[in-house]
Amino acid sequence: MFTGIIEELGEVVSIEEIGDSSRIRLRGPVVCQDAHHGDSIAVNGVCLTVVDTPEQLASGTGEFSADVMAETLHRSSLGELKPGSRVNLERAMALGARLGGHLVQGHVDATGSLLGREPGERDADGNLRWEVLRFSLPAGISRYLVEKGSITVDGVSLTVVEAARDSFTVSLIPATLALTTLGAKTVGESVNLEVDVLAKYVERLLESRTLPAGLAPAETVEDAS
Repeated sequence: MFTGIIEELGEVVSIEEIGDSSRIRLRGPVVCQDAHHGDSIAVNGVCLTVVDTPEQLASGTGEFSADVMAETLHRSSLGELKPGSRVNLERAMALGARLGGHLVQGHVDATGSLLGREPGERDADGNLRWEVLRFSLPAGISRYLVEKGSITVDGVSLTVVEAARDSFTVSLIPATLALTTLGAKTVGESVNLEVDVLAKYVERLLESRTLPAGLAPAETVEDAS
């Protein structure tokens, strides 16, 4: 599990295509400082597993590698990465640590795209106090969004400002703009979306109560990431 609080902006070092999957090497000194083989690290909101040997991780390069399956490449925006791309990185949360964002699984429900950016007020030095971003929202997950609810965009835990049928908005403070990839996103670029898993559990529980005894609720497209 993750919290959606980005620890650092990393960088894609290289991408090796292996059949229909890929091995991505990333630079992230902060998340690598205590990384071990098999650890989970979220890359733009996608939970990936560190595959480096202990010797490789101890080399001090601040880099790690992760294998990305074809399903993940298809269901997320990781397939659009290239060497030099900046990525949001977060280590799995430690039991007992502060939950600064919300419960994030690192399982992408769908991808959206940036529809527009609306600058907010500026301070006396001309710096933005906030900026409103609007993203497209696939029909299959729109029912899980509510105003002031939580959503994960490229691994960043955000609060929904407006939840429309096919789009939503979020307000970003200067720290989020500076410390995540969202500050440099341009209109049309893809983002990974993960809705609040609690909403999906509630829906499934309510759905099962309305079905005849012995029948299981139907699977939905959001069940796989």
